[in-house]
Amino acid sequence: MSRRKSGEKIDGWVVLDKPVGLGSTPAVSRVRRLFGAQKAGHGGTLDPLASGVLPIALGEATKTVPFVMDGRKEYRFTLRFGEARATEDSEGEVTATSDVRPDDAAIRGALAAFLGEIEQMPPVFSALKIEGRRAYDLARAGEAVTLKPRRVRIDRLEFLARPDADHAEFAVMCGKGTYIRSLGRDLAIALGTVGHLSALRRTAAGPFREEQAISLPKLEALGHIPALFGALAPVATALDDIPALALTEAQGDRLRQGQPVLLTGDAPPSGALLRAEHDGKLVALVRSDGSAIQPVRVFNL
Repeated sequence: MSRRKSGEKIDGWVVLDKPVGLGSTPAVSRVRRLFGAQKAGHGGTLDPLASGVLPIALGEATKTVPFVMDGRKEYRFTLRFGEARATEDSEGEVTATSDVRPDDAAIRGALAAFLGEIEQMPPVFSALKIEGRRAYDLARAGEAVTLKPRRVRIDRLEFLARPDADHAEFAVMCGKGTYIRSLGRDLAIALGTVGHLSALRRTAAGPFREEQAISLPKLEALGHIPALFGALAPVATALDDIPALALTEAQGDRLRQGQPVLLTGDAPPSGALLRAEHDGKLVALVRSDGSAIQPVRVFNL
């Protein structure tokens, strides 16, 4: 199977359909090795028991990771009523049970309370750091884990289906930092029972959607580098929501050297973040001061 030499420059995004059972970090490593990319990162962690959209940044695309991390996420999840688990998903041990099974009307009636800005307590088994240590490491070691509630935003929460009395399926659109495991836990409690997530799939992360995603087996089956390039989205894909500003070649050169560019025409308002381009190629992320643009992130493309 043909591969690029390790360390050769390659830039772009791979929208991976991460399978259940594979962690985000190992998934990134496998894709990076497949392309032989110098650098790699991802646009938001997915638990090993979750599947779906894991955007993987290669090369210069790693400079745009924060914009995907800060973007809206969409998920489908299945809530299993009647069992609370230590990890708030099916991996952990059962910590509480309940015979209560809410009806569909009760479920629909409970959803509105979870929309908008809400307080959410993160799961004990999470990657949040406490005095430099991951919460899940402390929890697995049997140490006390004290977390604080956080403000998160949920823009949509939809009841999709009821396969049986024990399970209900939902779709959610949410902002950065939202834990779907915590959402499922709290929804079950609001319905007078306990519960945990039995399935979780991310269907969108920022501009990247499920329809674009490619599985690892399909990616590996492409084999040769020209074919792999077909699975590579441009670096600028992560910046689609940022207005573009066309530059001359000379202006682009100044930005690449880290120098500001004075705009002779109507300048964007002070503080505006823009995607500076020359001949359709991304040059830099810039910020306007009302008369000139200052480079924030310069891209070597």
